[in-house]
Amino acid sequence: MTIVSNASPLISLARIGQLDLLRQLYGALTIPEAVWQETVVKGVRQAGAEEIRAAQWINRQTVTDQRLVYSLRQELDAGEAEAIALAIEQDAELLLMDERLGRETAHYFGVRYIGLLGVLVEAKHKGLIGAVKPLVDALREIAGFRIAEALYEEVIRDEGEI
Repeated sequence: MTIVSNASPLISLARIGQLDLLRQLYGALTIPEAVWQETVVKGVRQAGAEEIRAAQWINRQTVTDQRLVYSLRQELDAGEAEAIALAIEQDAELLLMDERLGRETAHYFGVRYIGLLGVLVEAKHKGLIGAVKPLVDALREIAGFRIAEALYEEVIRDEGEI
């Protein structure tokens, strides 16, 4: 099973000390070189960079189809473009991505995706975490994760945590 991730889910979970949740859920992740550069090289002094660098279950992969990446870069940043292209190349089972335009683009190409809230709901349903709300609150307060209030309330209500 190939799971490809964009930078934001890695960075956000690392900032709240929950990066390993991805390993518990998916075993291993594949990230494109642009995501490695964003999270580890350029983010060297940022919270989570060292955890991502040290995670042996996160594998780097170079995207072959640079023409597709170039095309996607017209609307997306390098990490998003490479993550989508890599997911297509690897016929990934899942792409971890939160950015709206990136998700819409992935959908256009038939790539199945999940965002960070979906990851947390899945983790709760698999018994890896007891509740979604404390982690979403931490994401908002510590990692600066943006979520519309209506979506926040919907997720918390759907998970029976109000």
